[in-house]
Amino acid sequence: MKTLISVLIVFNTVVAKCQLYPSFGSEIDVTITGLTFDAMEPFISTDGNYLFFNNLNDGITTKLYYATKVNDSTFVYINQVNGTNQITTPHLDAVADLDELNNFYWTSTRNYPLELNNLFHGTFNSGNVVDIGRVNGDFNKNTPGWLVMDHGISYNGELLYFNNARFDSANCIGPCETELGIAQKVNDSTFNQIPNSNQVLEHINDTSFIYYAPCVSSDNLELYYTRYLRDTITIATLFEICVAVRNSSSDDFSIPIVLFSEPILDLIEAVTLTADKGIMYYHRKFNGSHKIVMRYRDSDVGGYENKEDVGVLKLFPNPTNGQIVVKTELNYKSIKLSVSTLQGNEVFSIMNQTEFSVNDLPAGTYFLKYEIDNKIGIEKFVKIE
Repeated sequence: MKTLISVLIVFNTVVAKCQLYPSFGSEIDVTITGLTFDAMEPFISTDGNYLFFNNLNDGITTKLYYATKVNDSTFVYINQVNGTNQITTPHLDAVADLDELNNFYWTSTRNYPLELNNLFHGTFNSGNVVDIGRVNGDFNKNTPGWLVMDHGISYNGELLYFNNARFDSANCIGPCETELGIAQKVNDSTFNQIPNSNQVLEHINDTSFIYYAPCVSSDNLELYYTRYLRDTITIATLFEICVAVRNSSSDDFSIPIVLFSEPILDLIEAVTLTADKGIMYYHRKFNGSHKIVMRYRDSDVGGYENKEDVGVLKLFPNPTNGQIVVKTELNYKSIKLSVSTLQGNEVFSIMNQTEFSVNDLPAGTYFLKYEIDNKIGIEKFVKIE
């Protein structure tokens, strides 16, 4: 016997501004003149004049480098970022970040595990980083095996999007688990986790995935990151570049969508965004080596609004294994209903219909997204066998 879900949608008379998901054009190669080795984990400076990156991230001879801008897709390789790199192998200095005040951040394994805080800071000036020190704060796990794998500093330097990862080479290829959080600046050397960090990132932190390389837009409304399914490193493993959005810097981030995905042989990772959000850079694997590529932003598509802003969405009964019926008190010109997985992948969508079956979907949790004229909302439902 099929179960019937009735979905009652009652909208408020005042509708808040909708934050749109970004869309980007085709991939463009980036030329770094004079560079003869791998370039990974790029970061474009807030003024757009410097492109930072590290060489092959092998944890043995990994160092930070920089290039200067000729145009959007052409840079000139200059040298190492002086002051950031260790000399004695094995070592890792990687993942550059820079705020608008030239505060420079990077991950380093120096003196690890005798000293467990492995995120560093300094001041960048024309290829040199000075006044170097460790970044302290309660976002550090202070547990052997855990590292700050990646991080993203906000444009104004007040928020640190940190990515803690646990490594155990005997049991895992790459990190065994990861956690993303947000910390607030206390002073130049200290950040502490904000009280609602878990809530703000509720849709992103998912134990089914390994996720890393956070990058927050200059307006703090778009959060980009890379992920892949946990415990599935094979030739078929998909690496996905995702983005979540929000309407204001005090909101929680939305359900993420997958912008691009590639198997491990064509690995894509580590987005960095220009200050105007017009260009995305990241690295890709080509024939066994890594290089930086870019895409221009071409539009914003779809939309995300907190349901508190647009109305109330009720599901009943829930869970279900049968039909979904949508009812609304609004008079509308068009209606679109979409069902997506928790990973943000759309299963199917229908236009101008108010009933569909979920009987053929595998058991699990899904999102129902509705678009009624210019009003958008999302709610979870559970499919059972």
